Amino acid sequence: MSGPGASPPLHGSSIDDSDTARTDPSGYHHPTSRLGAWEIEDNGRLPFILSVAEIKLLAIAGVGFFLDAYDLFIINPVSTMLQYRLYGGKQIPAGLQGVLKASANIGALFGQFGFGLAADYFGRRAVYGKELMIIIFATIMCISDPTNDLKPDNAIAWLISWRIVLGFGIGGDYPMSASVATDRSKVRRRGVMLAYIFSNQGWGSFVGAIVVMFVLLCYKHVMETKGEVSKVDGVWRIVVGLSLVPAFGTLYHRLTLPEATRFERASAGQPVEDEEALKNGHSRPISEVPSEKAAKGGFETSSSEDGAIAAAEPVNGGAPRSRALIAGKKAHWREAFHYFSQWRHAKHLIGTASCWFFLDIAFYGINLNQNVVLQEIHFDGSSGNVWHRLWKIALGNLIITGLGFVPGYYATILTIEYLGRRWIQIQGFILESLFLGVLAGKFHELSTVAFIINFSLLQFFFNFGANATTFNYPAELFPTKFRATAHGFSAACGKGGAVISSIGFNALSKDIGTPSVLWIFFGCTMAGAVITVLTLPEVKGIDPDLVYEEELRQDAAARGM
Repeated sequence: MSGPGASPPLHGSSIDDSDTARTDPSGYHHPTSRLGAWEIEDNGRLPFILSVAEIKLLAIAGVGFFLDAYDLFIINPVSTMLQYRLYGGKQIPAGLQGVLKASANIGALFGQFGFGLAADYFGRRAVYGKELMIIIFATIMCISDPTNDLKPDNAIAWLISWRIVLGFGIGGDYPMSASVATDRSKVRRRGVMLAYIFSNQGWGSFVGAIVVMFVLLCYKHVMETKGEVSKVDGVWRIVVGLSLVPAFGTLYHRLTLPEATRFERASAGQPVEDEEALKNGHSRPISEVPSEKAAKGGFETSSSEDGAIAAAEPVNGGAPRSRALIAGKKAHWREAFHYFSQWRHAKHLIGTASCWFFLDIAFYGINLNQNVVLQEIHFDGSSGNVWHRLWKIALGNLIITGLGFVPGYYATILTIEYLGRRWIQIQGFILESLFLGVLAGKFHELSTVAFIINFSLLQFFFNFGANATTFNYPAELFPTKFRATAHGFSAACGKGGAVISSIGFNALSKDIGTPSVLWIFFGCTMAGAVITVLTLPEVKGIDPDLVYEEELRQDAAARGM
């Protein structure tokens, strides 16, 4: 088994640190002699041009982030609808409203960390799909809210409770989908594949706004002409319930997705890839890799186009799990503790977690409280009948999402394998700070057009920046054995920032004013830029599994001296 005290055999390679290593400004050690061997050639295809297998994987993994944005951001118009259904148009009590908007993020925090630990220990295949089952069940319970039988506050409490459960499933999707995609991606295409998956968050918000408008159109006659405002109860249930369609459509594929070859190798304590196989452009079966830990029976692996989906099946009557895999599991927690207790790795984990924390304070603070922005651009639905107000709010959300949200994600997709993650994250944080500073300093002075332009640019650089790369970093920086744990921990820290911001935004806005809150967000994004510079390396073109194998070899050599 592989562990802190072991040096896994690396077939057909020899590395001399003095000649073949380099260290970037952040202190990250790159064994450059094998960079070329770490990649499998794909005939010069541009990184952002997907193969059929990659499109299938994107459909399986991306739906979680579509539902993430759809469910998390749909709460803005839904909370407005509940005002008219439960409170006669008056505001939901401030405390309840803050917790309602934060509820899914509260659940997500625990889901990210819990599913991250489980994915590394039990395996991706054993866990993947369970988070989607939780999302489906919680969504059904949310739309079953007995608003006719409960007092208004209790009806909101029902929704809060089940949105926490919903968030637990949504949170679990972060480390699961990130790990499943990274395990199957080539180094040259890994970043763009993760960016494609995360871009579904933008489409979730965009489609959510369109769905609200469509359902409102269906109810226009009964609400506007007949004046039956209570029918808004049906609008929000349909809007929330429609998210079940993509969830059910993807569930089977997640539950039956085979384990990736890379994860099987890492769990068995074997070299993730041997150099000869990499040069030839294919992976060898685990059972053929020379290793004193290879088990009898073993696994036979097969790769679909581009290596996007790899299956692992027992052959020749072999046991479902090799003895090497079982031994690896027994040592997992000890190895994980040893890995993250080393400063060189702890520094990276602190960097990914704190950058995500500061990013989400600003990102969710703004996007879960868009009513403030809509008010400034006169789309807050402050005049007209109930239907007209809800329509204008939905239209405002569509404008905001369409102008900045979606384009930013695709700017990242097109450039991430050229500019690198570090550059995109630093420039994103800096430009977010710039536009937050403009909005904070001129909040009540900007014209409607100027406000929309500044806010759209802010949203653009959130997504052509840290909102995308904070998702990529822990998936690409840490080795397969600890990837989901690191990703889940980092994402949970981010959601901690989102919870703080979503609960505190309304109270702080009343106490110190919205411009002052925006200045706090300005400070958070600047802090993110500084932390990125100090703690995070560039990971473009780097295979963390091979870096980890070299570190183990060096540690073993140092102890043997």
